[in-house]
Amino acid sequence: MSFYTCNRTGTCPGAMTGNPLNGLCEKACILVDKVLDAALRQIQESNVQVTLANLTPPAPTTPLTFVSATTNGDTTISNLVVERLVDKPNFARVSFDATIPIIVTYTDANGITGTGTTNIVIPNDIVLFIPQPSLVPYRIEVFGAMSSPIGTYVSGSTFSITTCITLIVRVLVLSEICVPSYGYCSPPPAQEFTQELCSATFDLPLFPTAIQNQRL
Repeated sequence: MSFYTCNRTGTCPGAMTGNPLNGLCEKACILVDKVLDAALRQIQESNVQVTLANLTPPAPTTPLTFVSATTNGDTTISNLVVERLVDKPNFARVSFDATIPIIVTYTDANGITGTGTTNIVIPNDIVLFIPQPSLVPYRIEVFGAMSSPIGTYVSGSTFSITTCITLIVRVLVLSEICVPSYGYCSPPPAQEFTQELCSATFDLPLFPTAIQNQRL
């Protein structure tokens, strides 16, 4: 069993039925990242040249044929600059570079599938709500995802790709927040997964049935 396979109880997370006030028993203080602001960017870039490293298997036979490229890890921020707007002191111009690690899949001249890794760097220059100074500092994080079904081989381990990129920028602060609570969750016992691979075998008789008086 799990939260989503058990019989619903008041301490299982999920969709509510009935009066949502039923079962509230406390005001709980939780430590969470509070999202003060967030922004979404979706970008299409064409003819982006990427040079691969960490080729697996090594030394593929060229020319290579592009197959696909996808995200391969967490996006990181560099060159972050926050400049408060004079006419809007609670907002700021936020500029930074978002580096998205990617993995490229290809086939070589012998038809062997291989992969390599690289990064795509996306410059950003946006306006976000930035809180006033406090003892607990805010921070800016970025979630990035990319996909590329279109690419051409250039030379060596370099490809030119057309890519779709999604970036979600968040302003976060670690906060202690008081929320209404139903108390602690009560996890039910786990439901063991089984494919019953032996069911057909167990249904067979132990020994074959004897057929009497059969002759060639």
